[in-house]
Amino acid sequence: MNLRIGYGIDVHRLEKSLPLIIGGVKIESNIGAVGHSDADVLLHAICDAILGAANLRDIGYHFSDKDPRYKGIDSKILLKEVNNLIKKEGFFIVNIDCTIVLEKPKLSSKIPLMKSIISEILNIDENLVSLKATTHENVDSFGNSKAIKAYAVCLLNK
Repeated sequence: MNLRIGYGIDVHRLEKSLPLIIGGVKIESNIGAVGHSDADVLLHAICDAILGAANLRDIGYHFSDKDPRYKGIDSKILLKEVNNLIKKEGFFIVNIDCTIVLEKPKLSSKIPLMKSIISEILNIDENLVSLKATTHENVDSFGNSKAIKAYAVCLLNK
């Protein structure tokens, strides 16, 4: 066995009149995330966790925000490419565990769809993808709906 663990974190500022996409799902909201791509904080954290476990650097290394090819790109495409990178190295995903930090809107009803999308992209069973959402109880930039954050941990085997 060659088990590897990776950790990812991503943060995006929130602003009015932008789309809010989390885990490949467009969330109804009057605020959305600012970013070079579609600013999907969850998929970005998952990408970093997977890449980290495989010792393949980070999402910015592979998909630079200075590269116009990635301007506005759907992060599902980035996650698929990250999965292809680890497969080339002989790794497969054992499981993923994630937490999204967002004051509002509440995400509980969207988590099953997010899990379905992520597991389909990664070609793994939905039971291998754990997603949770929490708030910051109206404290700091996350609690005041000025930012969104996601944490992800990934276990790989080779």
